[in-house]
Amino acid sequence: MTQKDITFVADFLTEHFNEAPELYNRKGKYFNVERVGQYLKDEDDDLVSPPNTEGNQWFNFLKNSTHLKESPLLFPYYPEKSLHFVKRQMEGVIDQCLQKPADVIGRSVHQAVCMSLYKISQSEDSTPRLFKLPFLWNDKISNIHYVLFTILEDSISKIHILRRHTDTSRSVSNEIIAVEFGNILNNSVNESSDSRCYSCLDAHFYDDETVTVVLKESVEQEGKERVLAQLPLS
Repeated sequence: MTQKDITFVADFLTEHFNEAPELYNRKGKYFNVERVGQYLKDEDDDLVSPPNTEGNQWFNFLKNSTHLKESPLLFPYYPEKSLHFVKRQMEGVIDQCLQKPADVIGRSVHQAVCMSLYKISQSEDSTPRLFKLPFLWNDKISNIHYVLFTILEDSISKIHILRRHTDTSRSVSNEIIAVEFGNILNNSVNESSDSRCYSCLDAHFYDDETVTVVLKESVEQEGKERVLAQLPLS
């Protein structure tokens, strides 16, 4: 260690670990703890060295505001407590706020339809991730809900589009189609299908009538790795 390092540590100890007789009546608190670390302790005890809020513009603003002083919209401040204590208090308030909507929404949600997309072997130890990039789109004009996704085991060059009417009371059948890209972007029939096969990296709805797809060549060549395609929904 250099002399500068030793001086730095000595100054730190001198500043933060001086004897504090006023703390002798507190169990195990005979020294002034480091002032940053006290905020990170996961305990409900009061801070040994609470912050000085005198002159704080925010506190002065609240103190002089008749409407904000007792406002339920402001989270209460605990100047004597650590950040862990405040975090637990805030989590409790948030959980309480979300519980009622969760109960109401949970009771209103029900299964409208069940479709089998693929089957996997029951003997497999772990379930593979076969369902990829699901993207939802709602056509408010036609009241149609779309889901874009790919099934990796089926074909990485396919995207699937599921269409369903948003009015579940109507007896409208669901429709699902698969669009396969493969080698449809070849410049000529002479190109082999192996050299210009495309897989889907991502797909999103651009608007109610268009799907944007990012394609990738299976055999990468410089300058030809990615293709951005606009696919008319019709």
